[in-house]
Parts: sequence; structure tokens; C-alpha cells
Amino acid sequence: MKTPVDRFPALPRALDPTRRTADALGNHALDEFLAGRITRRELLRHASVIGLALAGGGLLGTPRAHAQGATAPGNQTIRVAHLTPAGAVDPLTVTDAASLALLNQTGEFLIDDDGEKLLLKPALALSWKPNDKGDVWTFKLRENVKFHDGQSFGAKDVVATFDRLADPASGSAALSVLKGVLSKGGAKVVDERTVAFHLDAPNGNFPYYVSSDNYNAVILPANYAGNYEKSFPGTGPFKFEKYQPKVGASFVRNPDYWGDKALPQRVQFTFYADQQAQLLALQGHQADVMGTFTVQGGAAILNNPEYKAVGVKSSAHRQIHMRNDSPLFKDKRVREALALSLDREVIVRGLFKGRAQLGNDSPFAPVFPSSDAGVPQRKLDVEKAKQLLAQAGVPNGFDVTLTTEKYMEIPDLAVVVQNAAKAIGVRINLKVESQSLYYGAGTPGKSDWLDSPLGITDYGHRGVPNVFLNAPLTSNGTWNAAHFKNPQYDQLVAQFVGALDLASQRKISGEIQRLLLDETPIIIPFFYDQLIAMRKGVNGVRFTALAQLYFDRATLS
Repeated sequence: MKTPVDRFPALPRALDPTRRTADALGNHALDEFLAGRITRRELLRHASVIGLALAGGGLLGTPRAHAQGATAPGNQTIRVAHLTPAGAVDPLTVTDAASLALLNQTGEFLIDDDGEKLLLKPALALSWKPNDKGDVWTFKLRENVKFHDGQSFGAKDVVATFDRLADPASGSAALSVLKGVLSKGGAKVVDERTVAFHLDAPNGNFPYYVSSDNYNAVILPANYAGNYEKSFPGTGPFKFEKYQPKVGASFVRNPDYWGDKALPQRVQFTFYADQQAQLLALQGHQADVMGTFTVQGGAAILNNPEYKAVGVKSSAHRQIHMRNDSPLFKDKRVREALALSLDREVIVRGLFKGRAQLGNDSPFAPVFPSSDAGVPQRKLDVEKAKQLLAQAGVPNGFDVTLTTEKYMEIPDLAVVVQNAAKAIGVRINLKVESQSLYYGAGTPGKSDWLDSPLGITDYGHRGVPNVFLNAPLTSNGTWNAAHFKNPQYDQLVAQFVGALDLASQRKISGEIQRLLLDETPIIIPFFYDQLIAMRKGVNGVRFTALAQLYFDRATLS
């Protein structure tokens, strides 16, 4: 295999300016790249995480580039057919895709997680860097930024924002991300333009925790006192105009924005109950764009040249959990048998028309550079599944209820699982509930999600696997519906989270993937692409795999 140096002999010299400013961690990443052990894309992505500025790469320390066709603001209005938010829109508490897409219309993050290349880019922070141990990360902030009410943005606002998010008494939805990573008081003002995050433990992927990848982490003024829906405070290219619960919202161009001014004059969201209503609005020329588009029921768009559906690869997936402490699934051979009954390639073709990647029953998606691609892919094997059931003492199968939520393709997936299980003698009864009933209070004893012996749960995209590894699978994880408790797994996850270099992360990820294949506490059959749909004449819309929508460079023709 040829290395980058074999193909481009002058490359080491070209990287000399970068080496002179890089620390040991950065130089290790460059060595890995030059030796051919990581790809150029993986180098760029890892460099963006550790704050390494690559010569000529323009990754860090420069404003975001916005040149995409039109360059002058106009008077256009972009109309969005949007799902109705599930509850109050508040950065502290939102968890649903409809709400989080509204946050980033006016709010900004320290870092942007690029929707397509999954690179971290400067936003309100210009640069970031870890100490040698990886338990203190220092961020330099952008100057001359103002909130929409005229207040100046600075370090005190960042500290106040993350103190709210990390406070166990605040009701913060971000605690599922920040727990064990950043505690209240861990963010400290160094000076007006510098913040130091003192972490609970070393964390090699910490910048993702304060980026748009953590959708709750929009920066709010230090004196923010609640009632977010009243004004949608922020620093972004659009500012609040109007919000009506269950009806819609609109945002207008911010003339005082620190960066390139938004091209559209206005973005107007109209709320709809489901995708079918969104599609009808798009087809009836009442909307220009719809987010969270899925291929189920979307054939009229996919096959019509007047519209376009575009997507980005993601780590979004479904977890089929089997309660490891249930008499039905206590034996890991039973769990493996159910996993072997699924034809993942058929699922990807049938449910997603190929717009998904195979899952291998661990959270390490193909989009993660840290995933070990050398771990063998689990495949359909009905005969082995039957043998495993016989060895586990249930040769004739058993009866079980699968509980899940009515959301996107999940009811269809439940039917696929039901039919696949029949082939190995497992008889599944389906119980498909509303999301509010399925998730309940989100606590054991009160949520079908956390208490059902067999269930399917939706997991949205994350830029790194850390949250997926911790919350649903560690012994004390807040989302551990599988009731999986494995000290070896917990130890490996702690090692992975603390690893600063990509080679170490990949080595540990291979161990984690093999352990999960052996134990099979959950089944992850696929990782699906995030899609949006729009009229053919719409251009410049940026979106992320988390379903965030950015319209500041959008144009209509």
C-alpha cells in the first residue's frame, strides 16, 4: 500500500510549518497520516478536534466561509414545512428534532459540526486546545460579537451557559451528555476572551460536547432568566420575529451579525403534525423546504424532478434492546440468536432504498474515524440462531412483546423484526405507542422504554460515539434500557473517552465492538442518512445529521 509520502514526496516538507506549531499530539497525528495509517479525511477531522491548524487547510482560526453563489442579501422568504415541536422550545430542555432545528435559527455554538464532512469549525470560539492530560481544554473566543439585544458576547456568557447545562437541579437535557464529563463550576473565565473547561476526567473528544453536536449548547447571555420562546435570544444571522406554539415561527435577517449577513430576509416555519402533511405542503407550493424527510411515504418526492432530496451520512440509528436481566434474555445466546435472524442488507434496501449503512450491533458507525472496520460484520444465519436457542434451553422459541414508538420507519422495522423472529421460532407481539407514552417520565418504573423486555428506540446522530457508548450501555447509564452491566465494558469505555490520539481510540473501539458482539445487549441493524427535501430551485441550504437547518446562505430561483 502506498503512503501519502510515496505519492507526494514533498508532503513532509510542506507540513513543516504545521509541525513547528503543533504539540506532541498533533505531531503524532501527522506521523500517522504520513505513514498511511489514517486517511487525509481522518487527519482533517482529528485535527479539527484537537485544535491543530493544518497549513493551507484553513481549518481553524478563520471565519466560516459562506460564498455559495449569491453574495448580496435580498428580500426573499424561505418557507419551511416543519414538524410541530413536541413541547416548549427551550435550549435547556429540548430533545426533539423539531425543537432543536428552531434553536439554531437565532442561536450559535462555540463550534460548528459540519453537516457533510463532520469536521469541527470555528463559530463563537476561534480555537481550542487540550492540555497534555486532556482534562483541561482552553477556548479562545471571537471578538466583536453581540447578542440580538445589544449585549456584548464574552467568556462570562459561555461559563453561565454551561453552568446551567451541567447543573443537576436545572432539568437540563444536556446532562445525558455532560454527566461525568463536565460538572457545574468546571467552566472558568480566564479572561474576557478565554474560557477553560476543567473536566471531570480526560476526554479526547470534548470539543464535540460544546459544539452544535450538543444541540442544547447554544450560547445564551449570562443574565438569561428563562422564557426562551418570548425572544429566542442569540447571536446568529437571524433574529426572532414571531413564535406561535403549534402554529409556526418566523425569523428575520440580523443586520448587526458579526459575519456575512443572511441572504434571505426571512425564514418562515409552519408546523405540521406529520411527514405526510409536510409533503402535501411542499407539493402544494406552500413550502420550499422540509426537514426530517424519510423515504417511507416519500416516493412522490424521490421520483419527481421538480423536487430534490439530499442527504448526509450519519450515526443516527435504532437500538433494539433486550433486557439482560429478564428471564427471556438473560442468556446471551438468546440475544445473539435474535440478532442473527435479521437480514440487514434487506432492511437497508427495503426500508431506506439504500440510504443507510449496515450496523454491527455496536454504536461505532461507519462515519466515525475511530470505528475499527476490521471487525467482522454480523450477518443473517437462521440455522446458527436456532442452534443457539436450543443450547439456551428454548428450542421451540418463546413469546415476547416488543414495545416501541410510532416514529418514522420504526413501526415498519418492528414488523420486520417480528417476521424475522418467526423463522427461528420466537413469537413477537407488537405494541406500538405514541412517543409520549413510550418515553413516559424517562425513568425506570415509569417508562415503557426503560422497562420493556424488548423494545426499539430511536437515537439521533452524534459526531462522536461517546454518548452512545455511555448513556445506553454503561452500568449506570441514564438510557440503559438493556439493563446491561459489564465492568469490562465500563472500563473500556472510560479508556476510549480518555484517549487523545486516533490510533488509540481505534484500537480500543475494536475491543469494545468485539465485546458487544459477544454479549449482544442491543441490536443496531443500520445507521441511516439524514435527509431533507426541497423544491428544485432552492439552493444553499445547509443541514446537519442532527436535523439542524441553516438558511443564512439559502436562495430561491
